[in-house]
Amino acid sequence: MAKPVYRGAELWQIALLMLTLVSHSEGSTIIEVDNGGKWGGWQDVKMCPPDFYANGFSLRVERSQGRGDDTALNGIRLFCKHITYPIEDIVVESPGHWGDWTSKQACASGYLDSFQLRVEGSQGKGDDTAANNINAHCSNGDILQGEGTSWGGWGSWSSRCPNGICGLQVKVEGPQGRGDDTALNDVRMICC
Repeated sequence: MAKPVYRGAELWQIALLMLTLVSHSEGSTIIEVDNGGKWGGWQDVKMCPPDFYANGFSLRVERSQGRGDDTALNGIRLFCKHITYPIEDIVVESPGHWGDWTSKQACASGYLDSFQLRVEGSQGKGDDTAANNINAHCSNGDILQGEGTSWGGWGSWSSRCPNGICGLQVKVEGPQGRGDDTALNDVRMICC
């Protein structure tokens, strides 16, 4: 597999991401998948508070628009739980532009430790949607299946976070006006 080539703006975003990670948790790492969409730019990192980890998620999904412009996956919410105390979930989200939030998918015990992304490749002159769905793996062995759309194919699983996932960063293409919208294209998760 070829190593990614980063341009000036991407290097600046990666440096900002690394500074954010160091300020949250010394030694945090990023996990990624290899099939993310190509459109848009990386948004700000969203982190669970210190001493919290993600144990569930929900998705903002625009369903099929028929003859209209489909965007599919638009946003992701992580539900963060406290390591020790039974405090109500804290929600960290990348809101997106279109669609409705699906129901919460949560680990019966433990935390999210890896993910898989369903992506539709470029359709040429057709209607592009890019990212469509996410599955997540729990530390107890359960697999949580996202309630996104079925366009495209599943990529390989990300690496695992040994101490769980505590944040995310999404790559989003903003509204294109009369052009073809894809919305959410790619995801990175941040290890605790």
